[in-house]
Amino acid sequence: MNSTYLETIALVERLHRRCLEVIKAELDRSGIRDINNIQALILFNIGEEELTVGELTLRGCYHGSNVSYNLKKLVDYGYVSHTRSAHDRRSYRVQLTETGHKIRTLLEEMFSRHTHNFDGVELKIDDFNQSNDTLQRLDRFWSAAVGGYGSS
Repeated sequence: MNSTYLETIALVERLHRRCLEVIKAELDRSGIRDINNIQALILFNIGEEELTVGELTLRGCYHGSNVSYNLKKLVDYGYVSHTRSAHDRRSYRVQLTETGHKIRTLLEEMFSRHTHNFDGVELKIDDFNQSNDTLQRLDRFWSAAVGGYGSS
């Protein structure tokens, strides 16, 4: 068994958890206490679009959380609005409200600040391009291994 492959899998999981910690710290610094880091990540992933729950689920990893439950909370808190799909009455489409856009902007600004601090830790955009290429190939490999389920 290749330990480098297993190390990559563990690192991807750890990086996702670390990203959630960074988002939580940003919410805390901004005094935002009514939503959690996963809900903020959901808001970020909705972006400017109107999505179904299924589409949103494919956009991110919400760490074992129930996307439908979190969306209900975000609707209750006024961060997201939802409308019944015209094509499938069982399905809802969600989009950010003005309040939801404020959280998304907060995270966009945080991620932008991070990119300006890469020099201090010897990170370059080319490093990310190379990593992204490798991770996209791994994504395609895993997608093929399960018969194309969840492929992008």
